[in-house]
Amino acid sequence: MKINFSLGKDWSELKKFEKLSSDERSIVFYAENKASMNHFRLLISELTEEKNFKICYVTSVQNDPMLSSKSKNIFAFYIGDGTARTKFFLTLKAKILIMDMPDLETFHIKRSKVYSVHYVYIFHSMFSIHSYLRKGAIDNYDTIFCVGEHHKNEIRETEKTYGLKPKKLITYGFGRLDTLLNEKQKFSQSNEDNEKLIIIAPSYGKENLLEVCGIKLLEILLNSGFRVLLRPHFRTLIDSKKLIKAIEEKFIDNPNFTLEEGIIPPEKFQNSKCMISDWSGISFEYAFTFEHPVIFIDVPKKVLNPNSDDISLEPIEISIRDKIGYVISPKNLENIQEIIEKIHGDNLTKERIIKIRSETVYNLGKSAKIGAEAIEKIYTELS
Repeated sequence: MKINFSLGKDWSELKKFEKLSSDERSIVFYAENKASMNHFRLLISELTEEKNFKICYVTSVQNDPMLSSKSKNIFAFYIGDGTARTKFFLTLKAKILIMDMPDLETFHIKRSKVYSVHYVYIFHSMFSIHSYLRKGAIDNYDTIFCVGEHHKNEIRETEKTYGLKPKKLITYGFGRLDTLLNEKQKFSQSNEDNEKLIIIAPSYGKENLLEVCGIKLLEILLNSGFRVLLRPHFRTLIDSKKLIKAIEEKFIDNPNFTLEEGIIPPEKFQNSKCMISDWSGISFEYAFTFEHPVIFIDVPKKVLNPNSDDISLEPIEISIRDKIGYVISPKNLENIQEIIEKIHGDNLTKERIIKIRSETVYNLGKSAKIGAEAIEKIYTELS
């Protein structure tokens, strides 16, 4: 039986998007996954509420909350992650497309073949570009919203090393961190249920902490009386289903254990005792929000760019790791309870984290305003 894919919701939504006037689809945001909105939220609010711009929000997330937005300035569309999405990119007619998805032009996601769209990249991590992204991951963007000076330095050296055309670099910041700092003011730290809550947030890959020592770590923490929220990377949920199933079967009946497969609920993130990670970008978010150390399990760092040594700059996630947290071997997990208790009241590390944060992230608390002004300028130049 022949299936007409054009009858699907993604295709009908794409047609609705394409029927908009050129003014209505001048500025477009694309959300690849649930985490994308974490990096867009404040910027979209600034553009639509403060500057009164109309924007399109195009998403591959089927139940994306933005699809039910009541804002008169937001047009939201679901295009899935199949052929409708491929066509969306290839035939896009818009002035500006903003997204946090790297590897434009590398795989099946291409620049528009029918219109001169200006592509803006927003980082979804504070980590260094040459270590956590593939080679060439952002080379095909026109403008980059940089988190901090390290990104500017890395991009300029990359352009020089490979003879690339210079991109427009914006002194932006990190919207996700601004959101977390705003939320910090709203949540009380007096919730007794969360005083002993430990968040485990690993990266992905064959040697992430969950693969190397996850079950042992969970046993130690739960047997020590801690409550544990495990948030595997979404790639791990797909790539390591046997491991996730084994963890569920072993711990799911423990009332102190939670397996979170989506976004960590803000009330849990804000009221937790500490975070344990490996090489996940969320570790910086946590340390810079709460100004206390993260515990890093010292598993091998995943390498997405085998040519990273072409860039002389040391990746920031390596250079400041032991300054914003405690690095421990997977072989020494028995010491983890002592380290958790040591974290609180560590004022020297707190002062160091505050200083490092100011040196690492531009425009703390002001990224949305800076970003909206940059987009308005690009829009005006293209008009």
